[in-house]
Amino acid sequence: MCSNELNDYSIPTPIGGKLPVPREYEDIATERRHRKLRLAASFRLLARFGLTEGIAGHVTLRDPEHHDRYWVNQYAQHFSTIHPDDLMCIDVDGQVHHGTGPVNAAAVAIHCGLHRVNHAAAAAVHTHTTYGRAFAARERLLEPINQESCLFYENHVVFRGDIVVLAMNEGERIAQTMGERKAAILLNHGLLTVGSSVDSAIYRFIAMERCAQVQLLAEASGPLQPLSPEEARATRRHLASDYVAWLGFQGLYRQVLREHRDLDDYARSLPD
Repeated sequence: MCSNELNDYSIPTPIGGKLPVPREYEDIATERRHRKLRLAASFRLLARFGLTEGIAGHVTLRDPEHHDRYWVNQYAQHFSTIHPDDLMCIDVDGQVHHGTGPVNAAAVAIHCGLHRVNHAAAAAVHTHTTYGRAFAARERLLEPINQESCLFYENHVVFRGDIVVLAMNEGERIAQTMGERKAAILLNHGLLTVGSSVDSAIYRFIAMERCAQVQLLAEASGPLQPLSPEEARATRRHLASDYVAWLGFQGLYRQVLREHRDLDDYARSLPD
């Protein structure tokens, strides 16, 4: 979380047992393997929901030891096939430190610059989705028309940049435009989210895609009736933290492990 998030957000209180919390690791190598598993599971999850388009799209996750290095998918490998052993490791300058496959130049241009500026973003997600691209065809923000969309109220920006992203300062400009906000609508391009973990960044991306879909459907049926700024901010306070996004990811993660034997076997091979 950012330093002010504990003041900006309210952690939900359940009835009965305690909520789970992110695990802490004493061993760097073990933590790295767990992070890579969650990153690979995230790609499988994006594929499961159809949130992929051809060879486009990338997710980065900071290495637990070398904070200027990030794990990312190989270029042109379909999300549905990505295993932890397939992942590449690059630094903020785009130099490869692990892996022999290709890395998308756009992933370097967007993610390396973004991570270089936004140190709180341990993970960043961008892929070309149907409703995200449709929503990004017009210069506007998501409206607070329901509980889910309040996650993004005053918490995302519109960014006008290159369509085919190759300029190495593109990610820096996106990060500077976002500031501490958690998401961006890349005009004529698609959606982008960040988080303090890949869990929170992925869940936030899925939620944003769904919010774009719902708003497009609602607009097609007539004028919108958004919540008031006060209502939207109060709702955001309860639901928009990185912890709540992390929590929302956990059930999806377990479902991916049940459905993908290779990832479940990898998970069972990891130290407790």
